[in-house]
Amino acid sequence: PLAGIAVVLAPCGLRRRLPAVLVRRWCRWVVRAAGVRVRVTGAAVPRGGLLLVANHVSWLDIPLLAAVRPARMLAKSEIGRWPVAGGPTARAGVLFIERDRPRALPGTVDAIARALRAGAAVAAFPEGSTWCGRAHGPFRRAVFQAALDAGVPVQPVRIRYRAGERAVSTTPAFVGVDTLLTSLWRVASARGLTAEVEVRPVVPPGRHRDRRALARATEYAVHGDQGKAPSKSMCAL
Repeated sequence: PLAGIAVVLAPCGLRRRLPAVLVRRWCRWVVRAAGVRVRVTGAAVPRGGLLLVANHVSWLDIPLLAAVRPARMLAKSEIGRWPVAGGPTARAGVLFIERDRPRALPGTVDAIARALRAGAAVAAFPEGSTWCGRAHGPFRRAVFQAALDAGVPVQPVRIRYRAGERAVSTTPAFVGVDTLLTSLWRVASARGLTAEVEVRPVVPPGRHRDRRALARATEYAVHGDQGKAPSKSMCAL
């Protein structure tokens, strides 16, 4: 079901081929075309090598992050093998991680670190899967090792979806047995949805000595006082 999404969002990863301002405009258009307003707050994102991380709720998170700063996305390796979508996604500069092969993880971390040292921004969702927005998962640590190895800052970003002035909306969440068509229809038929993208203070290199501490600090920067649910039981849509 994500194949169509990958085709639509591929331009959001064309960091090396299109001016950054055009990529940001395209990615904002993707979100607005789905009927969702975009509100970005916080400080400007640093230039140069940067690990850009956010909580993961929806397929909309990808263009929202790219609207903050175009980056090479970190995605599961299965996407690269999808028919139709796999080719464009790979050519967009996506970095793939093989979650089912722990032995391949050091190589993936090295590849991310090389991209960071070369001055690229790499975007990742450390929770590893989507959550509904009312609950969230722990941040996995591997990607933070790449930031430590490359000596680059980490930029936390908090993404929230609201309906009018109400509290967090789960309408854009892409979880459970959702299909692409179901998710697209639910978002497009909703009224008054707003995506709030909050750029949190950057975590400079050298502040944390190991990936555990860096992951914990970044998770707190993103989720702060939201707390952590022990399961996805809170995410029933």
